Amino acid sequence: MNTLTLFLPCAGGVEDFLADEVHGLTGLAGQDLLTLRGGVRVRGDWATVLRLNLHSRLAQRVLIELAQAPYQGEQDLYALASSVAWEDWFSARQSFRVDLTAQASPLKSLKFATLRIKDAVADRFRAQAGGVRPSIDTQRPDVRVQAHLSATDATLYIDTSGEPLFKRGWRQDKGEAPLKETLAAAMLAACGWWQPAARSVSPLPLYDPCCGSGTIVIEAAQLALGLPAGGQRRFGFERLKGFDAGQWNAMKTEAGRACPASVSGQNGSEPPAPRVFGSDVAHRMVDFAQRNAARAGVAAAVQLRGGDALQRLPPSDQPGVMLLNPPYGERIAAAGVAGHKARGREAFQSGTLAHQRAEGQSAGDVNAGDEFFQRLAAHWKSHYAGWSAWLLTPDLKLPGRLRLKETRRVPLWNGPIECRLFKFELTARAPRVSPGAVPPAT
Repeated sequence: MNTLTLFLPCAGGVEDFLADEVHGLTGLAGQDLLTLRGGVRVRGDWATVLRLNLHSRLAQRVLIELAQAPYQGEQDLYALASSVAWEDWFSARQSFRVDLTAQASPLKSLKFATLRIKDAVADRFRAQAGGVRPSIDTQRPDVRVQAHLSATDATLYIDTSGEPLFKRGWRQDKGEAPLKETLAAAMLAACGWWQPAARSVSPLPLYDPCCGSGTIVIEAAQLALGLPAGGQRRFGFERLKGFDAGQWNAMKTEAGRACPASVSGQNGSEPPAPRVFGSDVAHRMVDFAQRNAARAGVAAAVQLRGGDALQRLPPSDQPGVMLLNPPYGERIAAAGVAGHKARGREAFQSGTLAHQRAEGQSAGDVNAGDEFFQRLAAHWKSHYAGWSAWLLTPDLKLPGRLRLKETRRVPLWNGPIECRLFKFELTARAPRVSPGAVPPAT
């Protein structure tokens, strides 16, 4: 375990940001840190495994590569899995599961391929542990084995994370179709408010006017306070044979010391005024966000309010960054809330206005979404001059609905949905000049 090859999968479009984050956390570069499609490959030691699990906000998991070889059929997968010394990683008294992903694999049944890998692990233990084999547990396994098949090669990993890393440990209250924490962190990196390589954040205020249960603002506040992403959860590596509890506790203690005194104020003084803000038209969601923020340890670092995005004024005197995953989809009312079906945000995640029109909705229902975004842009022009607004959407026509010209567009994936993070520089609405009026002297 002195030198390990790790693979950190991530969402599409996040690879470069993840490589920056890994470099900032470990100092690794060159051949020790390679950006690949769908993730990054890292060469490090056991401490690297612990550090990346504790701190990474962009990786989905931290996997240790154990074997790789060409394959043609299921028997090749069995032989490859049989060659791995699984007994060095966990015991026959523990449970495990196998998860398999594939890209352009020639095999007809991935389910059967998964079964052959399971058989190989079990048979290896029977041979090495006097006939005793670990049990299969697909719900709460002690150990997770990952396999990936390309068109020609099979790779086996052991998962050191356990639950996926977007599960930070603080979320209990959530609305429908909540944003994953890893995607919120990717948005913070893409808009430049968080610089992963430098491990720093912008001094500018950050505001989410459609904050829902608080994912974006809580990620931002934890970054501002220097809190580790995984400081409130357990990990799969804690059940592996290589786990050193003393080393792990020392690392968590060190991460706690790195948290600035401004979390609670210095010398008993009041903490500084928040520069991370959130609001939502649904007061129920604001209550969820406040409870989540308290569990995440950032209640004093965020300001959360109820209010319509079409009416709320800037939360700070200094212009800053708006970052939002706006409601979108069926029956968005002009008042800024979803209509009687109350499916604004989750419809945004999975549908478009054109799709709804095809389903037979009236033009009035469909155009309500256009009206909402037009009024939102007008409100921003009137009150948010100097701010930059970043919106995540699967709708490539959103700039036209807002009647704004984007200055940047960053491709990001929200699960299986391809999205764009659009940037808009907000300027004050130009005053109307009456016909025949004399312009002011300059």
